[in-house]
Amino acid sequence: MMQHHNMSRPDLRDKIARSEICFGGNRNLKIYGRLHCSSGKKIKKDNRVFFRSEGDAKSAGYRPCGNCMKEEYKEWISLKG
Repeated sequence: MMQHHNMSRPDLRDKIARSEICFGGNRNLKIYGRLHCSSGKKIKKDNRVFFRSEGDAKSAGYRPCGNCMKEEYKEWISLKG
């Protein structure tokens, strides 16, 4: 997990281009989603974190976003049940 406030803008772009960052998350709410998600773009920089994979996000205790990852979210809800 990488925190946004610890990265410069060029460093962030470089990590995305090299696929070192594929998902973003909200540190406070423990939710992760795709980088293009409109909900994720509203997260304050201090609360935004990044993950290389879904597995990394899940192992850190994050759940899928209900907005950009609807199917994954439904599966998460059914397993939580």
